[in-house]
Amino acid sequence: MRICLILEGSYPYTFGGVSSWTHNYIKALPQHEFVLWVIGAKASDKGRFKYELPDNVKEVHEVFLDDALLIKPRKKDKFKLTEEERETIKHFIDCNKPDWNVLFDMFQVKRYNPASFLMSDDFLDILTELCKEKYPYVAFADIFYTIRSMLIPVLHVIQSEVPQAQIYHTVCTGYGGLLAALANFVTGKKVILTEHGIYSREREEEIIRARWVVPEFKRHWIRFFYMLSDAIYGRATFITCLFGNASKIQQELGADPDRCRVIPNGIHYDNFCDIPLKEDDGIVDIAAVIRLAPIKDVKTLIYAFNELKSMRKNVRLHILGGTDDDEYAKECYDLVKTLRLSDVMFVGQVNVIEYMAKIDFTILTSISEGQPLCVLESFAARRPAVTTDVGCCRQLIEGEADDVYGTAGYCVPPMHREALAIAMDKMCASRQEREEMGMVGQKRVERFFKHKDMMKKYSSLYREA
Repeated sequence: MRICLILEGSYPYTFGGVSSWTHNYIKALPQHEFVLWVIGAKASDKGRFKYELPDNVKEVHEVFLDDALLIKPRKKDKFKLTEEERETIKHFIDCNKPDWNVLFDMFQVKRYNPASFLMSDDFLDILTELCKEKYPYVAFADIFYTIRSMLIPVLHVIQSEVPQAQIYHTVCTGYGGLLAALANFVTGKKVILTEHGIYSREREEEIIRARWVVPEFKRHWIRFFYMLSDAIYGRATFITCLFGNASKIQQELGADPDRCRVIPNGIHYDNFCDIPLKEDDGIVDIAAVIRLAPIKDVKTLIYAFNELKSMRKNVRLHILGGTDDDEYAKECYDLVKTLRLSDVMFVGQVNVIEYMAKIDFTILTSISEGQPLCVLESFAARRPAVTTDVGCCRQLIEGEADDVYGTAGYCVPPMHREALAIAMDKMCASRQEREEMGMVGQKRVERFFKHKDMMKKYSSLYREA
Protein backbone atom coordinates (compact mmCIF):
# COMPACT_ATOMS: atom_id res chain seq x y z
CA MET A 1 0.00 0.00 0.00
CA ARG A 2 1.18 3.55 -0.74
CA ILE A 3 0.41 5.80 2.21
CA CYS A 4 0.78 9.58 2.23
CA LEU A 5 1.66 10.65 5.77
CA ILE A 6 0.90 14.33 6.38
CA LEU A 7 2.77 16.17 9.13
CA GLU A 8 3.01 19.74 10.38
CA GLY A 9 5.90 21.26 12.30
CA SER A 10 7.37 17.94 13.39
CA TYR A 11 8.95 15.02 11.50
CA PRO A 12 11.46 15.07 9.89
CA TYR A 13 12.54 18.59 10.96
CA THR A 14 12.49 18.23 14.75
CA PHE A 15 13.14 15.65 17.43
CA GLY A 16 10.51 14.96 20.05
CA GLY A 17 7.32 13.04 20.75
CA VAL A 18 5.40 13.15 17.44
CA SER A 19 8.61 12.99 15.38
CA SER A 20 9.89 9.96 17.29
CA TRP A 21 6.46 8.33 17.01
CA THR A 22 6.39 8.92 13.25
CA HIS A 23 9.90 7.59 12.64
CA ASN A 24 9.22 4.37 14.55
CA TYR A 25 5.78 4.08 12.93
CA ILE A 26 7.20 4.11 9.40
CA LYS A 27 9.94 1.64 10.29
CA ALA A 28 7.37 -0.73 11.77
CA LEU A 29 5.49 -0.95 8.44
CA PRO A 30 8.20 -1.98 5.93
CA GLN A 31 5.58 -3.70 3.76
CA HIS A 32 4.10 -0.28 2.88
CA GLU A 33 5.52 2.63 0.88
CA PHE A 34 5.29 6.09 2.43
CA VAL A 35 5.10 9.51 0.87
CA LEU A 36 5.78 12.32 3.34
CA TRP A 37 3.80 15.53 2.77
CA VAL A 38 5.24 17.87 5.38
CA ILE A 39 4.52 21.44 6.39
CA GLY A 40 7.22 23.65 7.88
CA ALA A 41 7.16 27.26 9.02
CA LYS A 42 10.26 28.48 7.19
CA ALA A 43 11.56 27.66 3.72
CA SER A 44 15.09 27.95 5.11
CA ASP A 45 14.47 24.52 6.68
CA LYS A 46 14.02 22.87 3.28
CA GLY A 47 15.78 19.51 3.23
CA ARG A 48 17.26 19.98 6.70
CA PHE A 49 16.03 16.73 8.17
CA LYS A 50 16.96 15.59 11.68
CA TYR A 51 16.31 11.94 10.82
CA GLU A 52 17.76 9.54 8.28
CA LEU A 53 14.59 8.54 6.48
CA PRO A 54 13.69 4.82 6.39
CA ASP A 55 14.04 2.99 3.08
CA ASN A 56 10.28 2.72 2.63
CA VAL A 57 9.94 6.52 2.45
CA LYS A 58 9.80 6.98 -1.33
CA GLU A 59 9.06 10.71 -1.66
CA VAL A 60 9.09 13.87 0.43
CA HIS A 61 6.93 16.85 -0.55
CA GLU A 62 7.66 20.00 1.45
CA VAL A 63 5.30 22.95 1.94
CA PHE A 64 6.48 26.06 3.80
CA LEU A 65 4.08 28.63 5.23
CA ASP A 66 6.41 31.60 4.80
CA ASP A 67 6.47 30.99 1.04
CA ALA A 68 2.98 32.49 1.08
CA LEU A 69 4.60 35.88 1.73
CA LEU A 70 6.46 35.64 -1.59
CA ILE A 71 3.28 35.42 -3.68
CA LYS A 72 3.03 38.56 -5.81
CA PRO A 73 -0.29 40.01 -7.00
CA ARG A 74 -0.85 40.22 -10.74
CA LYS A 75 -2.34 43.46 -12.08
CA LYS A 76 -4.14 41.67 -14.89
CA ASP A 77 -6.10 39.39 -12.50
CA LYS A 78 -9.84 40.00 -12.48
CA PHE A 79 -12.35 38.13 -10.35
CA LYS A 80 -16.05 37.70 -10.94
CA LEU A 81 -17.37 35.72 -7.99
CA THR A 82 -20.53 33.68 -8.09
CA GLU A 83 -23.02 34.13 -5.28
CA GLU A 84 -21.88 30.79 -3.84
CA GLU A 85 -18.25 31.92 -3.90
CA ARG A 86 -19.11 35.25 -2.26
CA GLU A 87 -20.99 33.48 0.53
CA THR A 88 -18.10 31.05 1.02
CA ILE A 89 -15.55 33.86 1.22
CA LYS A 90 -17.73 35.67 3.76
CA HIS A 91 -17.77 32.57 5.98
CA PHE A 92 -14.05 32.05 5.35
CA ILE A 93 -13.15 35.57 6.50
CA ASP A 94 -15.40 35.16 9.53
CA CYS A 95 -13.88 31.69 10.29
CA ASN A 96 -17.36 30.24 10.31
CA LYS A 97 -17.45 26.86 8.53
CA PRO A 98 -16.88 27.84 4.89
CA ASP A 99 -17.64 25.41 2.08
CA TRP A 100 -14.17 23.98 1.55
CA ASN A 101 -15.14 22.40 -1.77
CA VAL A 102 -15.83 25.88 -3.13
CA LEU A 103 -12.49 27.19 -1.80
CA PHE A 104 -10.62 24.19 -3.22
CA ASP A 105 -12.28 24.80 -6.58
CA MET A 106 -11.31 28.49 -6.54
CA PHE A 107 -7.67 28.09 -5.55
CA GLN A 108 -6.76 24.53 -6.59
CA VAL A 109 -8.80 24.11 -9.79
CA LYS A 110 -9.27 27.69 -11.05
CA ARG A 111 -5.85 28.65 -9.61
CA TYR A 112 -6.84 32.08 -8.35
CA ASN A 113 -3.77 34.03 -7.28
CA PRO A 114 -4.07 34.44 -3.48
CA ALA A 115 -2.26 37.79 -3.32
CA SER A 116 -4.30 39.23 -6.18
CA PHE A 117 -7.53 37.93 -4.69
CA LEU A 118 -6.86 39.46 -1.27
CA MET A 119 -6.50 42.85 -2.99
CA SER A 120 -9.57 42.45 -5.20
CA ASP A 121 -12.67 44.63 -5.01
CA ASP A 122 -14.85 41.61 -4.22
CA PHE A 123 -12.70 40.57 -1.27
CA LEU A 124 -12.47 44.12 0.09
CA ASP A 125 -16.24 44.59 -0.22
CA ILE A 126 -16.90 41.41 1.74
CA LEU A 127 -14.30 42.36 4.35
CA THR A 128 -15.80 45.85 4.70
CA GLU A 129 -19.21 44.33 5.40
CA LEU A 130 -17.67 42.13 8.11
CA CYS A 131 -15.85 45.10 9.66
CA LYS A 132 -19.05 47.11 9.95
CA GLU A 133 -20.79 44.15 11.56
CA LYS A 134 -18.08 42.75 13.86
CA TYR A 135 -15.38 45.44 14.30
CA PRO A 136 -17.00 48.87 13.97
CA TYR A 137 -14.48 50.54 16.31
CA VAL A 138 -11.27 48.96 15.00
CA ALA A 139 -9.11 50.56 12.29
CA PHE A 140 -9.72 48.96 8.89
CA ALA A 141 -5.98 48.65 8.21
CA ASP A 142 -5.54 46.58 11.39
CA ILE A 143 -8.37 44.27 10.38
CA PHE A 144 -7.14 43.94 6.79
CA TYR A 145 -3.59 42.92 7.72
CA THR A 146 -4.78 40.58 10.48
CA ILE A 147 -7.22 38.79 8.19
CA ARG A 148 -4.69 38.70 5.36
CA SER A 149 -2.05 37.12 7.64
CA MET A 150 -4.61 34.43 8.58
CA LEU A 151 -5.85 33.65 5.11
CA ILE A 152 -2.88 33.84 2.76
CA PRO A 153 -1.05 30.80 4.25
CA VAL A 154 -4.28 28.81 3.91
CA LEU A 155 -4.73 29.82 0.27
CA HIS A 156 -1.08 29.01 -0.37
CA VAL A 157 -1.40 25.57 1.23
CA ILE A 158 -4.51 24.60 -0.72
CA GLN A 159 -2.72 25.36 -4.00
CA SER A 160 -0.20 22.58 -3.25
CA GLU A 161 0.23 19.75 -5.72
CA VAL A 162 -1.28 16.60 -4.22
CA PRO A 163 1.08 13.57 -4.11
CA GLN A 164 -0.26 10.28 -5.40
CA ALA A 165 -1.18 7.68 -2.77
CA GLN A 166 -3.83 5.11 -1.93
CA ILE A 167 -4.58 6.49 1.55
CA TYR A 168 -3.86 9.88 3.11
CA HIS A 169 -3.07 9.85 6.83
CA THR A 170 -2.66 13.18 8.61
CA VAL A 171 -1.13 13.30 12.08
CA CYS A 172 -2.82 16.58 13.04
CA THR A 173 -5.66 18.88 12.08
CA GLY A 174 -4.61 22.51 11.32
CA TYR A 175 -2.75 23.06 8.05
CA GLY A 176 -1.91 19.35 7.89
CA GLY A 177 -5.57 18.44 8.16
CA LEU A 178 -6.30 20.95 5.42
CA LEU A 179 -3.86 19.16 3.08
CA ALA A 180 -5.63 15.88 3.84
CA ALA A 181 -9.01 17.46 3.05
CA LEU A 182 -7.54 18.80 -0.19
CA ALA A 183 -6.24 15.32 -1.09
CA ASN A 184 -9.71 13.90 -0.55
CA PHE A 185 -11.20 16.59 -2.80
CA VAL A 186 -8.65 16.10 -5.60
CA THR A 187 -8.26 12.30 -5.57
CA GLY A 188 -11.39 10.99 -3.85
CA LYS A 189 -9.16 8.69 -1.75
CA LYS A 190 -9.87 7.88 1.89
CA VAL A 191 -8.39 10.03 4.65
CA ILE A 192 -7.44 9.07 8.21
CA LEU A 193 -6.83 11.61 10.96
CA THR A 194 -4.70 10.87 14.03
CA GLU A 195 -4.45 13.51 16.77
CA HIS A 196 -1.81 13.18 19.46
CA GLY A 197 -3.09 16.31 21.16
CA ILE A 198 -6.19 18.34 20.30
CA TYR A 199 -4.58 20.80 17.87
CA SER A 200 -7.25 23.51 18.04
CA ARG A 201 -7.28 23.48 21.86
CA GLU A 202 -3.48 23.75 21.96
CA ARG A 203 -3.52 26.71 19.56
CA GLU A 204 -6.23 28.34 21.69
CA GLU A 205 -4.06 28.09 24.79
CA GLU A 206 -1.11 29.57 22.91
CA ILE A 207 -3.15 32.47 21.53
CA ILE A 208 -4.60 33.35 24.92
CA ARG A 209 -1.05 33.77 26.23
CA ALA A 210 0.45 35.24 23.05
CA ARG A 211 1.80 38.78 23.13
CA TRP A 212 1.85 39.12 19.34
CA VAL A 213 -1.93 38.82 19.01
CA VAL A 214 -3.83 42.08 19.47
CA PRO A 215 -6.49 41.45 22.17
CA GLU A 216 -9.34 42.48 19.83
CA PHE A 217 -8.41 39.67 17.45
CA LYS A 218 -7.68 36.81 19.86
CA ARG A 219 -11.17 35.39 19.55
CA HIS A 220 -10.93 35.55 15.76
CA TRP A 221 -7.58 33.72 15.73
CA ILE A 222 -9.03 31.02 17.98
CA ARG A 223 -12.02 30.57 15.64
CA PHE A 224 -9.55 30.35 12.75
CA PHE A 225 -7.87 27.23 14.11
CA TYR A 226 -11.19 25.61 15.01
CA MET A 227 -12.26 26.28 11.40
CA LEU A 228 -9.19 24.42 10.10
CA SER A 229 -9.93 21.43 12.36
CA ASP A 230 -13.52 21.33 11.19
CA ALA A 231 -12.32 20.91 7.58
CA ILE A 232 -10.81 17.48 8.25
CA TYR A 233 -13.25 16.28 10.94
CA GLY A 234 -15.96 16.31 8.26
CA ARG A 235 -13.96 14.33 5.69
CA ALA A 236 -11.93 11.73 7.57
CA THR A 237 -13.03 8.12 7.23
CA PHE A 238 -11.50 7.41 10.63
CA ILE A 239 -10.56 9.84 13.39
CA THR A 240 -8.19 8.44 15.99
CA CYS A 241 -6.81 9.76 19.23
CA LEU A 242 -4.81 8.40 22.14
CA PHE A 243 -7.32 8.20 25.00
CA GLY A 244 -11.03 8.35 25.75
CA ASN A 245 -11.36 11.95 26.93
CA ALA A 246 -9.62 13.19 23.77
CA SER A 247 -12.17 11.31 21.68
CA LYS A 248 -14.99 13.02 23.60
CA ILE A 249 -13.43 16.41 22.82
CA GLN A 250 -13.13 15.52 19.13
CA GLN A 251 -16.81 14.63 19.09
CA GLU A 252 -17.71 17.88 20.88
CA LEU A 253 -15.83 19.69 18.10
CA GLY A 254 -17.82 17.97 15.36
CA ALA A 255 -16.24 14.55 14.77
CA ASP A 256 -18.74 11.80 13.92
CA PRO A 257 -18.74 9.33 16.86
CA ASP A 258 -19.10 6.40 14.44
CA ARG A 259 -15.77 7.34 12.82
CA CYS A 260 -13.83 7.80 16.06
CA ARG A 261 -11.33 5.25 17.35
CA VAL A 262 -9.04 5.26 20.40
CA ILE A 263 -5.58 3.84 19.71
CA PRO A 264 -3.17 4.38 22.63
CA ASN A 265 0.49 5.13 22.04
CA GLY A 266 2.93 2.27 22.21
CA ILE A 267 6.65 2.10 22.89
CA HIS A 268 9.37 -0.47 22.33
CA TYR A 269 9.09 -1.90 25.83
CA ASP A 270 12.02 -4.31 25.46
CA ASN A 271 14.41 -1.39 24.89
CA PHE A 272 13.72 -0.02 28.37
CA CYS A 273 12.58 -2.84 30.67
CA ASP A 274 16.08 -4.15 31.51
CA ILE A 275 17.78 -0.81 32.20
CA PRO A 276 19.22 -1.18 35.72
CA LEU A 277 18.15 1.20 38.45
CA LYS A 278 20.70 3.85 39.36
CA GLU A 279 22.85 2.95 42.34
CA ASP A 280 22.17 4.92 45.51
CA ASP A 281 24.93 7.53 45.59
CA GLY A 282 23.25 9.96 47.97
CA ILE A 283 22.00 12.20 45.14
CA VAL A 284 18.55 12.02 43.53
CA ASP A 285 18.73 12.63 39.78
CA ILE A 286 15.61 13.94 38.05
CA ALA A 287 15.18 14.02 34.27
CA ALA A 288 12.85 16.04 32.06
CA VAL A 289 12.77 14.60 28.53
CA ILE A 290 11.32 17.62 26.71
CA ARG A 291 11.84 20.14 23.93
CA LEU A 292 12.73 23.62 25.15
CA ALA A 293 9.40 25.11 24.09
CA PRO A 294 6.78 27.26 25.85
CA ILE A 295 4.15 24.50 25.73
CA LYS A 296 6.49 22.32 27.84
CA ASP A 297 6.65 25.14 30.45
CA VAL A 298 10.35 24.62 31.17
CA LYS A 299 10.57 27.87 33.10
CA THR A 300 8.03 26.69 35.68
CA LEU A 301 10.08 23.50 35.98
CA ILE A 302 13.21 25.56 36.70
CA TYR A 303 11.42 27.67 39.30
CA ALA A 304 9.97 24.53 40.92
CA PHE A 305 13.41 22.93 41.06
CA ASN A 306 14.72 26.12 42.68
CA GLU A 307 12.10 25.67 45.41
CA LEU A 308 13.04 22.01 45.74
CA LYS A 309 16.66 23.08 46.34
CA SER A 310 15.47 25.06 49.35
CA MET A 311 14.01 21.83 50.77
CA ARG A 312 16.89 19.45 50.03
CA LYS A 313 20.39 19.80 48.64
CA ASN A 314 21.05 16.32 47.25
CA VAL A 315 19.16 16.75 43.94
CA ARG A 316 20.10 17.32 40.31
CA LEU A 317 17.94 18.17 37.32
CA HIS A 318 18.81 16.89 33.83
CA ILE A 319 16.92 18.51 30.92
CA LEU A 320 17.17 16.20 27.92
CA GLY A 321 16.12 17.50 24.52
CA GLY A 322 16.76 20.09 21.86
CA THR A 323 14.83 23.20 20.89
CA ASP A 324 13.00 24.66 17.93
CA ASP A 325 12.59 28.00 19.72
CA ASP A 326 15.99 29.63 20.29
CA GLU A 327 14.51 32.66 22.04
CA TYR A 328 12.66 30.56 24.61
CA ALA A 329 15.70 28.32 25.09
CA LYS A 330 17.84 31.38 25.86
CA GLU A 331 15.26 32.54 28.42
CA CYS A 332 15.57 29.14 30.12
CA TYR A 333 19.40 29.25 30.12
CA ASP A 334 19.34 32.81 31.49
CA LEU A 335 16.86 31.86 34.22
CA VAL A 336 19.13 29.07 35.45
CA LYS A 337 22.04 31.54 35.58
CA THR A 338 19.95 34.16 37.39
CA LEU A 339 18.84 31.63 40.01
CA ARG A 340 22.41 30.28 40.26
CA LEU A 341 21.27 26.70 39.86
CA SER A 342 24.51 24.79 39.33
CA ASP A 343 22.62 21.48 39.59
CA VAL A 344 20.54 22.08 36.44
CA MET A 345 22.10 20.54 33.34
CA PHE A 346 20.89 21.14 29.79
CA VAL A 347 22.05 17.89 28.24
CA GLY A 348 20.64 18.42 24.74
CA GLN A 349 19.57 15.67 22.36
CA VAL A 350 20.82 12.34 23.73
CA ASN A 351 20.05 8.64 23.54
CA VAL A 352 17.39 8.39 26.23
CA ILE A 353 17.83 4.63 26.60
CA GLU A 354 21.51 5.06 27.49
CA TYR A 355 20.94 8.12 29.68
CA MET A 356 18.12 6.54 31.70
CA ALA A 357 20.63 4.57 33.79
CA LYS A 358 21.69 7.88 35.41
CA ILE A 359 18.15 8.82 36.47
CA ASP A 360 16.00 8.13 39.56
CA PHE A 361 12.69 9.54 38.28
CA THR A 362 11.33 11.84 35.56
CA ILE A 363 9.24 14.98 35.46
CA LEU A 364 6.95 16.52 32.83
CA THR A 365 5.61 20.08 33.29
CA SER A 366 3.70 20.59 30.03
CA ILE A 367 0.78 22.98 29.68
CA SER A 368 -0.76 20.64 27.11
CA GLU A 369 -0.10 17.01 26.20
CA GLY A 370 -1.67 14.01 24.57
CA GLN A 371 -0.22 10.74 25.80
CA PRO A 372 3.46 11.54 26.34
CA LEU A 373 5.94 8.93 25.15
CA CYS A 374 8.52 10.15 27.65
CA VAL A 375 6.28 9.07 30.55
CA LEU A 376 5.68 5.65 28.99
CA GLU A 377 9.42 5.18 28.44
CA SER A 378 10.15 6.27 32.01
CA PHE A 379 7.65 3.72 33.33
CA ALA A 380 9.03 0.95 31.12
CA ALA A 381 12.44 1.61 32.71
CA ARG A 382 10.91 1.42 36.23
CA ARG A 383 11.29 5.16 36.79
CA PRO A 384 8.18 6.80 38.31
CA ALA A 385 7.12 10.25 37.15
CA VAL A 386 5.83 13.60 38.34
CA THR A 387 3.55 15.14 35.71
CA THR A 388 1.13 17.99 35.26
CA ASP A 389 -2.54 17.07 35.01
CA VAL A 390 -2.88 17.50 31.23
CA GLY A 391 -3.85 15.12 28.44
CA CYS A 392 -4.06 11.63 29.89
CA CYS A 393 -1.15 12.03 32.31
CA ARG A 394 -3.38 11.37 35.32
CA GLN A 395 -4.61 8.13 33.75
CA LEU A 396 -1.01 7.09 33.11
CA ILE A 397 -0.05 7.85 36.71
CA GLU A 398 -3.12 6.39 38.42
CA GLY A 399 -4.49 3.88 35.90
CA GLU A 400 -8.05 3.50 34.61
CA ALA A 401 -11.02 1.28 35.41
CA ASP A 402 -9.54 -2.00 34.16
CA ASP A 403 -6.10 -1.25 35.65
CA VAL A 404 -5.47 -2.59 39.17
CA TYR A 405 -1.73 -1.90 39.40
CA GLY A 406 -1.74 1.25 41.57
CA THR A 407 -0.03 4.65 41.44
CA ALA A 408 3.16 5.28 39.46
CA GLY A 409 3.94 8.83 40.56
CA TYR A 410 2.34 12.19 41.30
CA CYS A 411 0.08 14.40 39.17
CA VAL A 412 -0.24 18.14 39.92
CA PRO A 413 -1.97 21.16 38.33
CA PRO A 414 -0.13 22.75 35.38
CA MET A 415 1.91 25.94 35.99
CA HIS A 416 1.89 25.32 39.77
CA ARG A 417 5.52 25.54 40.85
CA GLU A 418 4.83 24.95 44.55
CA ALA A 419 2.83 21.77 43.86
CA LEU A 420 5.58 20.56 41.52
CA ALA A 421 8.25 21.22 44.15
CA ILE A 422 6.26 19.38 46.82
CA ALA A 423 5.68 16.39 44.51
CA MET A 424 9.38 16.22 43.63
CA ASP A 425 10.27 16.43 47.31
CA LYS A 426 7.94 13.51 48.10
CA MET A 427 9.51 11.49 45.30
CA CYS A 428 13.00 12.28 46.59
CA ALA A 429 12.15 11.23 50.15
CA SER A 430 12.06 7.44 49.70
CA ARG A 431 14.00 5.23 47.31
CA GLN A 432 11.81 2.27 48.28
CA GLU A 433 8.65 4.17 47.33
CA ARG A 434 10.21 5.20 44.01
CA GLU A 435 11.03 1.57 43.23
CA GLU A 436 7.51 0.45 44.10
CA MET A 437 5.95 3.15 41.93
CA GLY A 438 8.40 2.31 39.16
CA MET A 439 7.27 -1.32 39.16
CA VAL A 440 3.65 -0.19 38.91
CA GLY A 441 4.49 1.96 35.89
CA GLN A 442 6.40 -0.85 34.22
CA LYS A 443 3.52 -3.32 34.62
CA ARG A 444 1.10 -0.72 33.20
CA VAL A 445 3.19 -0.16 30.08
CA GLU A 446 3.78 -3.87 29.55
CA ARG A 447 0.04 -4.50 29.69
CA PHE A 448 -1.39 -1.55 27.76
CA PHE A 449 1.24 0.42 25.82
CA LYS A 450 3.39 -1.83 23.64
CA HIS A 451 4.38 -0.60 20.19
CA LYS A 452 3.47 -3.85 18.41
CA ASP A 453 -0.07 -3.67 19.78
CA MET A 454 -0.45 -0.10 18.55
CA MET A 455 0.80 -1.04 15.08
CA LYS A 456 -1.66 -3.94 14.80
CA LYS A 457 -4.51 -1.49 15.34
CA TYR A 458 -3.28 0.97 12.72
CA SER A 459 -2.67 -1.82 10.21
CA SER A 460 -6.22 -3.00 10.78
CA LEU A 461 -7.46 0.55 10.25
CA TYR A 462 -5.68 0.77 6.88
CA ARG A 463 -7.19 -2.52 5.76
CA GLU A 464 -10.65 -1.40 6.85
CA ALA A 465 -10.26 1.93 4.98
